[in-house]
Amino acid sequence: MKNTLLPDTQNTKDIRNIVINQVGIKDILHPINFVNRDNESHPSVANFTMTVRLPENVKGTHMSRFIEILNDGECSFGVESFMDLVQTVADKLDSTDARVIVDFPFFRNKKAPSSGVQSLLDYQVTLTGSVVNGQTGLILKVVVPVTSLCPCSKSISKYGAHNQRSHITIEAKATEGETIYLEDLIDLAEQKASSELYAILKRDDEKVVTERAYENPAFVEDIVRDIAVDLNSNQKVNYYCLESENFESIHNHSAYALITNQK
Repeated sequence: MKNTLLPDTQNTKDIRNIVINQVGIKDILHPINFVNRDNESHPSVANFTMTVRLPENVKGTHMSRFIEILNDGECSFGVESFMDLVQTVADKLDSTDARVIVDFPFFRNKKAPSSGVQSLLDYQVTLTGSVVNGQTGLILKVVVPVTSLCPCSKSISKYGAHNQRSHITIEAKATEGETIYLEDLIDLAEQKASSELYAILKRDDEKVVTERAYENPAFVEDIVRDIAVDLNSNQKVNYYCLESENFESIHNHSAYALITNQK
């Protein structure tokens, strides 16, 4: 039975007359099912940050309501339905300004290039959704691990060339009415790298990816420019921030490049 005698302190009036831009919960882990481009469900564990704008005359927000939203049935979404979750936060917290940031590993089944052996490769994903006065916005971000081989090393060496594992990070926002899928961004990054990565490689596969990298040398500058060419011509993309970082194998530093564009 509800105890109506307990005070609701959060709803008391605040006299300092200061708006809080974002208030809520940060870094809460919760299981999810992510729906991919092919409408397949992939279980994962996500880190959530959920906030709303607090008016100047309200003392506090209802923190427990954020947790209740996550626990109200199965937490399942894809890039097409994620904004439903953000809108739920706005509705449940009686706010016209709500934000949800979710980070999670997205696992993709890949076949090795020669043997065909299958294995899961993980990509770190961030979805940032906002509802502000009825205007919605969704930004996708994915970190794609790849191989890069140095063109300079290849051109000056009698044999071999140094290569390294690299991270390509693509952050993108879709044009209104369009949808960008995580797999679209992952495919693009892997196509522009010297070689993509696999969790399992047999000997024949290792030969293929080693030779593929050697045949496709790329500086960090090449990688971001090649991807930018495709993103610039993609009418579904309204904004992007593109990064490439090579964890150098012959230096004690990384090589890094960034391109950003608001169309």
